[in-house]
Amino acid sequence: MYQVDNAIIMAAGTSSRFAPLSYERHKALTIVRDEVLIERQIRQLLEKEIKEIYVVTGYKAEQFEYLKEKYGVKILHNPYYLSRNNNSSIYVAKEIIKNSYICSADNYFTDNPFEKEVDCSYYAAVYSNEYTDEWCMSVDEDGYIDSVSIGGKKSWFMYGHVFWGEDFSNAFLDILNKIYNKQETANKLWEEIFVDNLDTLKMKIRKYSQDKIFEFDTLDELREFDKSYINDTKSSVLKDVAGKLNCNESEIVNIDAIKGKDFEAVGFTFDLRGNTYSYNYAENKIINIRGEKK
Repeated sequence: MYQVDNAIIMAAGTSSRFAPLSYERHKALTIVRDEVLIERQIRQLLEKEIKEIYVVTGYKAEQFEYLKEKYGVKILHNPYYLSRNNNSSIYVAKEIIKNSYICSADNYFTDNPFEKEVDCSYYAAVYSNEYTDEWCMSVDEDGYIDSVSIGGKKSWFMYGHVFWGEDFSNAFLDILNKIYNKQETANKLWEEIFVDNLDTLKMKIRKYSQDKIFEFDTLDELREFDKSYINDTKSSVLKDVAGKLNCNESEIVNIDAIKGKDFEAVGFTFDLRGNTYSYNYAENKIINIRGEKK
């Protein structure tokens, strides 16, 4: 058994797909069913007496400062969040990763999944009968993950939090230190590094039902979970769009980010009454597919 030392909540990314809410406020600070996403997760950790909590920030880092006083968390800043993938957040936290939960700031857990004692290193997983484009896993006869493929059906896929026992942490960080400065490493998810080294990085699957772990990549997905966002998106940008196009916010659907350099969103497209429009943040301009400007 491992005694949990701490939890690292990764909140550095831009979450551009969550446009336009993530343009106005970091996705992790979205209010879902009357609770701030990251605050709910922090409270769940504290309920299990996991008191040493680190939040790794990057994009809109200043918005997280209040958490230090409110919950006693520690902030680690990742200055590489635009130039590297999430392996950089692990690298920034490498000195404090031991027996650690590695969490995504935007997960919503209906039940508290955390424990003060954990029996093995694991990746949370949800089962899909239908095809999914998530990272699907298989295990060997001892229950350790032995293959991962992007996309599949009738499979358990990576979804949610992770626990690293100290032996896993040491092994992973040793590999990361060796490859971190290689050009090809910059764009890798830490999960890709894990998959590249399945023979030495031993981790099991922790299985959860689909109603226990949620993640919202887009506003449309959030609307399915929290119906309050259907008519009120809580977005000043979308309220402005609705006013200019003389429509209800509920009619603005299929929002898709438009990315610029460094993968930051510069605007988004959306569907309304059979037409597709684009919106540019800097210019505050709406253009429909026929080029009409509003």
